[in-house]
Amino acid sequence: MVGNAVRLTEALNRYDLNAYYFVHVSGLYKVRFGDFASREEARQTAESLKEKGIFADYFVVRPEDYPIAKKRHYGNDYLRIELVKTAKSFVGLPYSWGGVSAEQGFDCSGLTMAVYKLNGLNLPRSSRGQWGMGTPVQRSQLKEGDLVFFATKKEGTVSHVGIFTGNDTFIHAPGKNKNIRPDLLSSLYFRTRFMGARRYLK
Repeated sequence: MVGNAVRLTEALNRYDLNAYYFVHVSGLYKVRFGDFASREEARQTAESLKEKGIFADYFVVRPEDYPIAKKRHYGNDYLRIELVKTAKSFVGLPYSWGGVSAEQGFDCSGLTMAVYKLNGLNLPRSSRGQWGMGTPVQRSQLKEGDLVFFATKKEGTVSHVGIFTGNDTFIHAPGKNKNIRPDLLSSLYFRTRFMGARRYLK
């Protein structure tokens, strides 16, 4: 149940573990946390939390289990498909400025960071940080999984980001009191505020 995922995420974030929940392909809500240097470090942290009664059981995700590792066999197209599937799984969840937790929801860059992280790729936390990484890509050359950036504030600098899902569509956390949703790049609002795009897959 989503309520259980919310409570677990809140508990883990009290330990500064950058936890967030997501909808698994099974339809269940799951919680992921941490970014550890080794499987053993992850296991020790999880065991400590288990002893504290934070959760009853856990599963350590191995680096080779992430889609990024499987890209070697299936190529970039496979990874792009996985990024889009992950982004779509967040549609309908609430937006909250500065949020990357179940309690707060996701802001725009928190969403893109989580989507990439669930596939084994790390991005900076902020939209401007994400804008500063990757390779610039022309709008006409966009591919699924690329990030698209917008200037939605008066200063005219990057302040919003979404993930391109193909067919002129991107998924983003649009603003206060709104849920994560798809929108069209060609819509007047976003067409006039488009700043550019970045690609992080080689």
